[in-house]
Amino acid sequence: MTSNDSLARLAQIIESRKVANGGDPDTSYVARLLHKGPDAFLKKIGEEATETVMAAKDLDHQPATPELKANLVGEVADLWFHTMIALAHYGLSPAHVIAELERREGTGGMEEKALRKAVQRDEIAERDASGNP
Repeated sequence: MTSNDSLARLAQIIESRKVANGGDPDTSYVARLLHKGPDAFLKKIGEEATETVMAAKDLDHQPATPELKANLVGEVADLWFHTMIALAHYGLSPAHVIAELERREGTGGMEEKALRKAVQRDEIAERDASGNP
């Protein structure tokens, strides 16, 4: 069993919790977040991202105990989980993210960032030239 399998299984569970698929907001945390809409799960992503940063900073400023490492792993897991809820809401899955990471593999980070900026500039220039906002 691979990590990709675990992510795919979790994505299937999240998908099954959508109200349209029978998820009950009264009994399911995921269904409740999805039922409340993007503001609810996006707020959670922001909270979990902040908690992840704080846990990492704890490791920077204190001896790296097993407890502090476990705390960082737990916060990252919370962040991934809530991000997966957002992916499901927008009709995406972890496979889409993995495919993007694989596409980037072998491309230097600075090179990849420069390429994205160039593409964005081209898209803006095309919109400006066509008169579309």
